[in-house]
Amino acid sequence: MNATNPFRLEATGISKSYGAVSALVDANITLKPGEVMALLGENGAGKSTIVKIICGLISHDEGTIKIDGHEVELHTVNASQAAGIAVVHQEFSTVGNLTVAENLVLGQRGAPWWWSPRKLNSSARAILARVGLEDLDPSTPVEKLSLAEMQLVEIARVLAKDAKIVIFDEPTAALSDAEIERVLTVVKRLAAEGRSIIYVTHRLGEVFEIADQVVIFRNGGSQPPQKVSDLTVDKVVTMMIGRELGDLYPHRAETMGEVVLETRGLKVAGTRGEVNLRLRRGEILGLTGQLGSGTTNIMRAIAGAEDVLAGTVELDGTTLDLRSRRRGILSGVAYCSPDRKADGVFKGMTIRHNMSSPWLRRVSAFGIVNRGEESAEAARDASHFAIDQTRMNMSVGNLSGGNQQKVAVGKWLGIRPRVLLVEEPTRGVDVGARAEIYAQIRRLSDSGVGVIVSSSDTNEVLGLADTIVTFYRGAQTAIKPADEWTEPELVREVMHREEVLA
Repeated sequence: MNATNPFRLEATGISKSYGAVSALVDANITLKPGEVMALLGENGAGKSTIVKIICGLISHDEGTIKIDGHEVELHTVNASQAAGIAVVHQEFSTVGNLTVAENLVLGQRGAPWWWSPRKLNSSARAILARVGLEDLDPSTPVEKLSLAEMQLVEIARVLAKDAKIVIFDEPTAALSDAEIERVLTVVKRLAAEGRSIIYVTHRLGEVFEIADQVVIFRNGGSQPPQKVSDLTVDKVVTMMIGRELGDLYPHRAETMGEVVLETRGLKVAGTRGEVNLRLRRGEILGLTGQLGSGTTNIMRAIAGAEDVLAGTVELDGTTLDLRSRRRGILSGVAYCSPDRKADGVFKGMTIRHNMSSPWLRRVSAFGIVNRGEESAEAARDASHFAIDQTRMNMSVGNLSGGNQQKVAVGKWLGIRPRVLLVEEPTRGVDVGARAEIYAQIRRLSDSGVGVIVSSSDTNEVLGLADTIVTFYRGAQTAIKPADEWTEPELVREVMHREEVLA
């Protein structure tokens, strides 16, 4: 790199096709030392493809890549790492039963495997301190860490490799607001050290906090870089989706019916005190709190997926049998978990098979599935979530994150739910798909389905819910109509309620 070539990374005219399908067309990225560049775009827009190319996971068909002015071939992960590129993935790559120190050197060329645990831990402490984990014992197994600590260990692994270019791929998708701030602080610190940062996210607030420039991808192509200081959220959204989005959140309920679900004195592991909720027909009830606040435990208990220690859940005045998830489904309680990879969808199966999975028994007799009836009902439910009818036999694993989430939620339409429970409804989903998911959740609510949405995104809860219930460190702390909250008040409620700790 010299005065005439200030760029650390230059990816020029990058194209990639899979058969007749073009995933990337003439894309361009230039990145300077100490610069944070955000890559934005709807799912399937091309940003993941160019990241995989730079990481060495796939090869590009056309174009050139230069690092510090020298053309490089990044056809393998090893070649990418040798060029000084490292990736912090959304999905953790650490090994849970190994210690933090062992994970820091895992996979490195020339890693000091001969070091004693004492020397290894000493080296690890210096690296951990750079990501704000100076108090973490390096001999701790990774599986015992919190999500935020795991993500910071992932970043520490990058530091151990001394990478010049660091790619962050949705690093905060599973983190709470407080944990996100820890990660963003480290990103800023890395940029201040002169490292070049590529940051992929769907959270626009993060972009305006840490990025210097933005490159927006649409339909496989990249638009010219924009200075963040010249942008607004509305402008970014319009550039991403190619149209004015309008209101992201649908209207609130105008009228609500009778109580459809009520919890009385509910206690489950991971919560403190009783949880008392009332959900009316046509209402979206929003539960919010930081990760670990207890909202997940409550949602799973109502669904029959978590043991209830005390109290009851009533559906239309009748006490629910919560001894199994199957009993909940038969009662008309649909539950969409926050982790679509683990238990939200069957990634190796088709859209059709995913859509019919909760209600397959209904179109079966003596173990034989009526494929015609299954296909017709699955296609009808998929149409409500704007899922392409021509792709019903495509594997869900080949869909974008947004379309996978549509399948994860949409498959429950077939049980004709009386109550729909949705956790983190738009985690890792682009803004265009978010609007569609929000609209469908509201349509279900308007049709008389009681909906409970749990989200650690306070802005999402404020925009979508009719009534908001807050949780802090396992305790229910407040409940009132959404229009009586402001975002600062809501954030304070879920982050600073020290008095409930007594």
